[in-house]
Amino acid sequence: MSRFVRASKYRHVFGQQGKKEYGFDNVKVTNSAWDTNIVAASTRFISLNWNASGGGAFAILPLPNPFTPLPTGFPSKLPDLIPLARSHTGPVLDTDWSPFNDTVVASAGEDGKTLIWKVESGVFEGWGADGWEPQDFDPVARIDVSPRRVGHVLFHPTANNVLATSTGDHVVKLWDLASPEHAKVVLGGHADAIQSLAWNPSGTLLATTSRDRKIRLFDPRAGGDPVRVGEGHGGIKGARVAWMGDRDRIVTTGFSRMSDRQVALWETGGLSNVKTITIDQTSGVLMPFWTDNNILYLAGKGDGNIRYYEYENDNLFPLAEYKSSEPQRGMCFLPRRGLSVGDCEIARAYKVAATSIEAIAFIVPRKSDSFQSDIYPPAPSAEPALSATEFFAGKTAPPKLVSLEDGAITTGAAPLPVPAATPAPTKTTSAPPPAAAPAPVVVVREEPPAARSEPVRAQTAPSDDGGASAALKEENARLTAELRDAREKIRNLELQVEAVRANARKAAALLDS
Repeated sequence: MSRFVRASKYRHVFGQQGKKEYGFDNVKVTNSAWDTNIVAASTRFISLNWNASGGGAFAILPLPNPFTPLPTGFPSKLPDLIPLARSHTGPVLDTDWSPFNDTVVASAGEDGKTLIWKVESGVFEGWGADGWEPQDFDPVARIDVSPRRVGHVLFHPTANNVLATSTGDHVVKLWDLASPEHAKVVLGGHADAIQSLAWNPSGTLLATTSRDRKIRLFDPRAGGDPVRVGEGHGGIKGARVAWMGDRDRIVTTGFSRMSDRQVALWETGGLSNVKTITIDQTSGVLMPFWTDNNILYLAGKGDGNIRYYEYENDNLFPLAEYKSSEPQRGMCFLPRRGLSVGDCEIARAYKVAATSIEAIAFIVPRKSDSFQSDIYPPAPSAEPALSATEFFAGKTAPPKLVSLEDGAITTGAAPLPVPAATPAPTKTTSAPPPAAAPAPVVVVREEPPAARSEPVRAQTAPSDDGGASAALKEENARLTAELRDAREKIRNLELQVEAVRANARKAAALLDS
């Protein structure tokens, strides 16, 4: 056993629960068997799937803070009747808050509907006062997603008003909330129920896990079929997925064929397994949460503890555990731009127990009162990088980041394409020529078919009005098809270029070793 301790600035991170009166008690948590996190949070509000009769409902409450009391006059112990978001006719299965508007939340229901809600600023005024009567929330938009259930909702991380929904038909549908009459993109290929979905930080790729034991990566610009499919965990129960920041790595949790709980790392090139760790043999589903401090938090349903690990060089190093005697039914994490930097808080979890919601701050112990820049990388900002129209038209932009010190907005790293799946080179393998492949990508991007064809459309339009309309529609369809083919060629060329580069790097590393 080594007598040296691995150096890490997060080695002494600890979890601190807020006082009981800083959270909520007497909550009525849903009894639905569908597996989601149950709870979601913005930097102002928290939503919780509620156990309500006469259809589905969820609660919207002010955000608890582990360091300060609830807003003046707001009760810690909730009354039996509170305002609820009630318009679903079946149980609410999932909720998600917009990353660009802390007052907008989407809900998914067993009734096959997704509803959009907006929380008005004065909605909580007068709670508990004499004569106060609860007024339920009303949705601002309704989307008929599927004849079957909608299991998950997830907002896009960089494009405004873009929402992903998973359905009981085993597909993921992407919506523009400005025109929700029809889904803009439908992602298929799943042979069984979808268990989780996650966007990468730039929103160019979507990862899913499914009951068919497969992991899939989708690029919505390349069509509805997955660009990568790989074997996941051996068990069919409760697999989850999360992106590990802007790296070409994803992390999943699940079960082995022998019902061992596992956490696994995968590279996105060929979805090959990098590392699998067996946690224990408990039956609760593990919920993974990644933060930009390179820390992975694992919270098991039915567990009282939260494990956390630091990622470094494709290894997960255990840091510590937050332990509690009260088991959790669900959990979510606060967006990082809402953290209390003065308390050296690097992450905050909201734990749903049997009848309560409590905030748990994860703190790096520091004596200095100044801003600790080494533990606070820029966080995703509330400013979108793209509109929905730009995203569905094929535009890509890196996320906008905000400094937690002064609020300055910067641009994140450019999104990377999915590397192609290639066999690892051996020491006798010669490195491929590194400079030959990138050129075709540049040529294709500079000459999109639509730009070249626009003058032709104006010159060849016939004089007859009816004929002109038919000709324009026909040419528009042709140009659209050409543009789709060009984008697919661009993606394939990018994959080839990245494969050559990755192969060259691996070969060089092996030859140098």
